This record gives sequence, structure tokens and C-alpha cells, in this order.
Amino acid sequence: MSTKTITIREALREAIFEEMERDPTVFLFGEEVGEYNGAYKISEGLLDQFGPRRVIDTPISESGFTGLAVGAAMVGLRPIVEFMSFNFSLVAMDQIVSNASKMHYMSGGMFNVPMVMRGCNGSAAQVSSQHSHCMESIFSYIPGLHVISPSSAKDHKGLLKSAIRDDNPVIFLENELLYSLPGEVPSDEFTIPIGVAEIKKEGTDVTVIAHSRMVEFVKVALPALSEMGIDIELLDPRTLKPLDIETIVRSVKKTNRVVIVEEGWRFCGIGSEIADQIYSACFDYLDSPVVRVTSTENPMPYAKNLEVATLPSPEKIIEAIKSVTYRN
Repeated sequence: MSTKTITIREALREAIFEEMERDPTVFLFGEEVGEYNGAYKISEGLLDQFGPRRVIDTPISESGFTGLAVGAAMVGLRPIVEFMSFNFSLVAMDQIVSNASKMHYMSGGMFNVPMVMRGCNGSAAQVSSQHSHCMESIFSYIPGLHVISPSSAKDHKGLLKSAIRDDNPVIFLENELLYSLPGEVPSDEFTIPIGVAEIKKEGTDVTVIAHSRMVEFVKVALPALSEMGIDIELLDPRTLKPLDIETIVRSVKKTNRVVIVEEGWRFCGIGSEIADQIYSACFDYLDSPVVRVTSTENPMPYAKNLEVATLPSPEKIIEAIKSVTYRN
């Protein structure tokens, strides 16, 4: 299959364009997605292509436009809701948790809610405490939601296309600092199944589980780890719920050691659930405890040096990997 190199921003735009062209029930909905081409230019050109009935600028009212999208999904449309930041999804939590996630159950299966809620998750560059939340563990806690958090251009495109076609409400978590990252993407039509992890790098010494921006942090650490003679297996879940625990278990049984890297806070983080499932399925295969690398337990500071101290880093990842492989 032939490939092309595009950025994650372009991959997302292609996914939305292709699905809107394929299916007239798909429409894009959110703040500044039309005239302004999106806060991060994901939707650039889509208003000209599809018009204001399918690329709709909304007021600054996350609760209002998310609720409207739930209703539209219930009657047969497939809305893509863009949150300028997933921090702002907190304003719409009642619509997401009480309506979108539960409507199929509460209606006895009469209503599906095929909608995608997508946008920036986690920290960017000095956006401080109210714009740096990692929301994956919050949404993964809610029955009825799928939660996707990819890392590469290929995964963003293929998984967003699958999410738009899915009959469940999907939380699609992106990261502002990954939008300009280039990657190889198939030139032909393709999708990636929801709920399937990917081994980004095969190895034998330790399984390192990371998603979204943290995959890039692990890649930065690879040369130093190689110099130490440590051969890691890098596993990206891609979908956090449903979690592909089968692929994770196969990797852990091969390497016998695990480090989980996530940008979110430690207490009740998504890594807690992954670690629990690993202990349940692989306890007899582990040669050391599961080690987690997370952000520190504080709101995100504005100062750059304090932001760096708060977040995971390649250096922290290297130290965690050394601790499970007993390297000095």
C-alpha cells in the first residue's frame, strides 16, 4: 500500500472530509469551526466545501451544543462535536454523562447516539492550570463511552474515521502539541478498528505502555536506553476504552516487566486500571512490580520550569525503566 507523509492536523482534516463526503448525515459542530477554520485549523476549508448547514459555528455554550448534538444523533445524524479544549467539556458533563452515554440503555436499545466529541486533551505550552487537564480517566470511568487517544498521524486518521462510523458516543482525545507532527499515512481508504492496540516498537526487556503525546516522550528516551543495552517494547493502546488487554498481556508475558507512562495525575489515573488488569492476568509472569510515570499531584503551573517539573519527561521514563530492569 502506498503512503504519504502528512501532519496529524492534516490527517484529522482528511478523516473529517472523507467521512462528510461519504455520508451526508455527518456534520461538524462547535466554536469557530467554520468561518475561523477551527481554533487549530483542523477544519480549514470544510465550510467552503460543505456549507454552513454541515459546518456549524456555535455560541460559546458547550452544554447547549453538546445537548443539541445528542438529540441530532438520536434521530439519525452523526455529529462531530469539537471542543476547543477538553477542559471546556466539563461544562457539558451532564449532557455527556447523563444523556449521551446512557441513552441507548435508558431507551431499551431504541436509540443509538452515534456522535464523536473531539478536541485537545492534556497540557500544551504554558497554558496553565485551567487548560491542562488530562480527561481520559474521567471519561473512561463512564459506561457507554468509547475513549480514543492516538499518537500518530495514521492512528488519528484511521481511528477518527472508525469513530465517526461507530454507533456509540466516542470521546476522541487529541493533543495540541502533536498537531504538527508528521507521519506516514496510507494513501488509499483505510480505517483502524476501535479497541485494538499497536506495538510501536518490539523489544524483549520491558513493556512500556504509553498513549498520545507520551509515546513521543518514550521515543526521545530510546537512544539513551539503547546505549544502556535496554531493549524496550513500546505499546500504544490507542483506544483506552475498550482496552485491548489481550495485546498488553501477550507483551507482558514476553518481557516480564512493565512501565506505564501517562500525562495525567497518578491517583485514579488510567494507568491504575491498566496496572490492575495486568496484575490480574499476568501476576506470575512479572519479575518486578509495575511502575508508573505520571504528572505530579498539583495543578499545572504557568512557569515553564515548573511545568517541566510537573510533567513526565524522557529522563523520568529512563529512570523508571532502569528501576524495573535493575540497571544502575
